[in-house]
Amino acid sequence: MHANVQEALSDPQWLADSRLSIEPRFQSFVEDELLPAIGVDVSTFWSGLQQLIEDLSPENRQLLHTRDKLQQQIDDWHIEHRGQPWSHQNYKSFLIEIGYLKPQGAPFQITTSNVDPEIATIAGPQLVVPVNNARFALNAANARWGSLYDALYGTDVISDESGQAAGNGYNPVRGDAVIRHANAFLDRSIPLMAPVMLMSFVIR
Repeated sequence: MHANVQEALSDPQWLADSRLSIEPRFQSFVEDELLPAIGVDVSTFWSGLQQLIEDLSPENRQLLHTRDKLQQQIDDWHIEHRGQPWSHQNYKSFLIEIGYLKPQGAPFQITTSNVDPEIATIAGPQLVVPVNNARFALNAANARWGSLYDALYGTDVISDESGQAAGNGYNPVRGDAVIRHANAFLDRSIPLMAPVMLMSFVIR
């Protein structure tokens, strides 16, 4: 299954009296279908979105900077400790020291109102991906079922030898190796009490 989302998109256009650049078909969907259905004025929506972006962009840039800094510190730690015996406690202490791990706080409750039930009351991961990246969107759609397979396929847990190299497209030899490795891992980690038939599939 594959959707070439990139080719389906048009070049963004600037909204009148706005600093927003919006893809035309997305703008049409929002203005002609979404907003009438929820009773929100078009100008109110776009001006509100623009204000949110302007208010939160500086904070978002700072958070991205913090993420990059933490990632660099973690990368440097692993390089520095390459080949050394693993110590869970030492690694945890390091993550606390750089601020990656924080002490567990007291119980709390979110007070934001007017949040859709799918986010406010229904437990489950919320996936946000760029719609113009077909692979990201496909991975997000399959994440609840294929995350272990995808993680194995894209890393060096599975050897590139014996025709199992990842390459640019899907390699069925590597895919078979991923399924065998995943099944063996699950059998060791959470074995079932009775034999079952496992069905495996890959969406291409």
